[in-house]
Amino acid sequence: MPKRWVLKMSLVLVVVCAIAVEGQRGRGNQAPPEIDGDWTGTWSTWSPAQGAVPAKEICKELTAKVARKDAIWEAIFEGDCGRPYKYTIKMEGRLVSGVVMFKGTVDLGPQDGGVFDWIGRATNNEFVGFFTSGPYTGVFNLTRRKQ
Repeated sequence: MPKRWVLKMSLVLVVVCAIAVEGQRGRGNQAPPEIDGDWTGTWSTWSPAQGAVPAKEICKELTAKVARKDAIWEAIFEGDCGRPYKYTIKMEGRLVSGVVMFKGTVDLGPQDGGVFDWIGRATNNEFVGFFTSGPYTGVFNLTRRKQ
């Protein structure tokens, strides 16, 4: 009986190890995507209370220049929304499954909506995010600027 028990436990251990190895195959250490550079796209605001209502296209043109500075990325967002704007935002990021997940908080001042919290994700070719403040909720979608 003890030999059967050892044999069964060994078999179970081999199966568990095989599953674990298979689950890790192809993942390896992935390099972070190269997100430094110029981006362009759109942003819009919407009301979560009216979830089924399409986003309002407000000041939809947006450009960004992203540069990594140590463990923090810095993005300079520019556009025109009735008047030109330019915001420099520091972004904390971490690598998750081959993408960089971002988060940040910035105070744009009372004229521009106050304190904003936002989250986003970036790959080599796409940078998307969600933002919210007291008066605003919205999304942005950027792609690499064509040279």
